[in-house]
Amino acid sequence: MLGGKRVIAVVPARGGSKGVRLKNIHPLCGIPLIAHVGALVRELGYFDRAVVSTDHPVIAETARASGLEVPFVRPAELSGDLIGDCQVLSHALAELERLDGARYDVVTMLQPTSPLRRPSHVTATVTKLIDEGWDAVWTVSRTDPKYHPLKQLKIGADGAMDFYSAEGGAIIARQQLDQVYYRNGAAYAFTRACLVEQQTIMGKRAAAVVIDEPMVSIDTLEDFGKVEHLLGLRARERRSA
Repeated sequence: MLGGKRVIAVVPARGGSKGVRLKNIHPLCGIPLIAHVGALVRELGYFDRAVVSTDHPVIAETARASGLEVPFVRPAELSGDLIGDCQVLSHALAELERLDGARYDVVTMLQPTSPLRRPSHVTATVTKLIDEGWDAVWTVSRTDPKYHPLKQLKIGADGAMDFYSAEGGAIIARQQLDQVYYRNGAAYAFTRACLVEQQTIMGKRAAAVVIDEPMVSIDTLEDFGKVEHLLGLRARERRSA
């Protein structure tokens, strides 16, 4: 419980990852990727329940060994590539409330593929939601101006190139560009009403926690290498502090 609210963590971990087979249990720094979430949850200590939503028995077994709960199996109809987070989270919330005979106020999503998150990132996200009355809060990172949406291009079927947005042609200097952000996957928090009644992860009133340090959302084996390098740098910084 946090701020008088009953808070659950849902860890989505289906078995059908394409880039890296069974990515959610692939080793990172010698332990399964999902085990990093288990360690984080234990460190935070305020979740009323922390559960994994998976369709794969080996992922479920690995999650349990990491201290996470797997009280239900994700149904096949919620395990495809095109299933949205809202559907998965709503199912997990409904199953937990059915099993526990309880009502939960806040759902936090912790994707295994963002292992660079710090406990402070998660707490900042959940407390912002609760203390400021938002429907949803996501962690985000600043987009480098070089990759701003108004600087993007498109190439048609005939090979002709044009600005992706008609406004792009008017951009001369980066000072003309508003700061934009992208979701980095470190943490998401939602009210029950956002998922159940609004049926969205954005919510009518959504806010962000901006993280100004490297975040990597793992998709490839190369990403695993990047994250291990960054975690190694963090460890050296701690030892030298």
